[in-house]
Amino acid sequence: MRVLLIEDDETIASFIIKGIRECGYLVEHATNGSDGLDLALNEAYDIAVIDIMLPRRDGLSIIREMRSKNVSLLLLS
Repeated sequence: MRVLLIEDDETIASFIIKGIRECGYLVEHATNGSDGLDLALNEAYDIAVIDIMLPRRDGLSIIREMRSKNVSLLLLS
């Protein structure tokens, strides 16, 4: 399973990444909304964990953009 994490707080991101990897999943991490959206639209993921308050683009607008482009995955925010 491939997981996309979009989180700007390094402490929180490290904690989440550690947990995901301990479960045996692959995780890619973006630290801002623009980079996260780029990954979401151009790579295949099974699930996305998206912070709401992000630099450069907020999490809700990322989710709206992904839905408008019919990106099919489970979104957690």
